[in-house]
Amino acid sequence: MNDQATLPWQPYAVLSDSERIGRARSFRDAMGSRRSCRAFQDAPVPREVIEAAIQAAASAPNGANRQPWHFVVVSSPEAKCAIRVAAEEEERRFYEGRAGGQWLSALWPLGTGPDKPYLETAPWIIIAFAQRWGGTGEDDQEQNYYVTESVGIACGLLLATLHQAGLATLVHTPNPMRFLNRVCGRPDQEKAVMMIVTGHAAGNARIPRSALEKKPLEQITSWL
Repeated sequence: MNDQATLPWQPYAVLSDSERIGRARSFRDAMGSRRSCRAFQDAPVPREVIEAAIQAAASAPNGANRQPWHFVVVSSPEAKCAIRVAAEEEERRFYEGRAGGQWLSALWPLGTGPDKPYLETAPWIIIAFAQRWGGTGEDDQEQNYYVTESVGIACGLLLATLHQAGLATLVHTPNPMRFLNRVCGRPDQEKAVMMIVTGHAAGNARIPRSALEKKPLEQITSWL
């Protein structure tokens, strides 16, 4: 018998099967229009939008409710410049040989390269850090569990919320990303997982045609 304190389940809205199908398909269609953007305007975006997106991310399921994440939100020109300089340094190493031919071949249809001007142009960069130790209490030496999975789910909810708010997004993962601990003043025990760049798409933003090619449902699903 579990003696932990509990609360009654908060029931969801009563829906018919057709309403559930409709809601699922509506959200599917909305998210199906999400694209990675590599050209942003410098037009401002209210901080309240970013706060709501992070709060949505924090609702993600996570190992033992340890909530092993920290989000650094960057908007100052100085910090964005420092991030761009460090990120492009790593990216040049990546494209000049670290990646290997197979990886570069996979990236070629997307037209990516080492220059990342959007890191300074976009109004916001959200950096997700994974906390291997810590949790909700003051003792930061307690182990966290399923850290990578938990942070990944949280970032998915973050991206979905930003998209629902009508903002363009880009996930950027320079490798290695240890420089982000220094720029953001985060402890060594944390690991940067991804940078999410967000704002309004520039008028000249383009989408690689290959990015529209998605695997069909029957190829990505098995029904047992």
